[in-house]
Amino acid sequence: MTSSWDDSRRAFGDAAAWFVRTSALVAGRWQAPGLGEWDVRALVGHTSRSLSTVETYLARPAPAVEVGSAAEYFRAVSAAAAAPGVAQRGREAGEALGADPASAVAGLAARVLDLVAARTGEEVVTTFAGGMRLADYLPTRTFELTVHTADLAAALDLVADVPATAAAQALHLVADLAVGTGVAGALLLVATGRPAPPGGLSVL
Repeated sequence: MTSSWDDSRRAFGDAAAWFVRTSALVAGRWQAPGLGEWDVRALVGHTSRSLSTVETYLARPAPAVEVGSAAEYFRAVSAAAAAPGVAQRGREAGEALGADPASAVAGLAARVLDLVAARTGEEVVTTFAGGMRLADYLPTRTFELTVHTADLAAALDLVADVPATAAAQALHLVADLAVGTGVAGALLLVATGRPAPPGGLSVL
């Protein structure tokens, strides 16, 4: 499934704004449990990488497209996403947010959104998985922002009030991944109230 560049920018912007708003509600709970082995600061740090990688990759043009879609990107990085280094990078990113993490997140989001607003989506950037059009890479960042801000809301006992634009793009990507990994049937059953299969269900 594909979206227009304007739709993708809007979804990314709405997801980023939700992340900024939710981070501002952490207050003094930065050391509280976040997700798995992460505390809230590390979870916010990891989520902030969905913004900072856009900035980093825009500064590294690629000579050719090697990864043609957001779903293909996630399939390419699936093994690396489970590596122990991901957890450590999350902790490091959390520490790098400094004494006022919420303000650091807000500043990062504003800077990155300005960068994206000035692009056409046709730029080819060097991602972890290889060269990608920005228009294909950005939905992966919207997905990460959306899922991990929902994780943050859960850690803070808040309702996960996902912006509609970001939710729609993230769920489109879930559908693409489910079809590609052969779990579409199981996902449809779970989404319509049937029990989850033994061991749970993930499209990643």
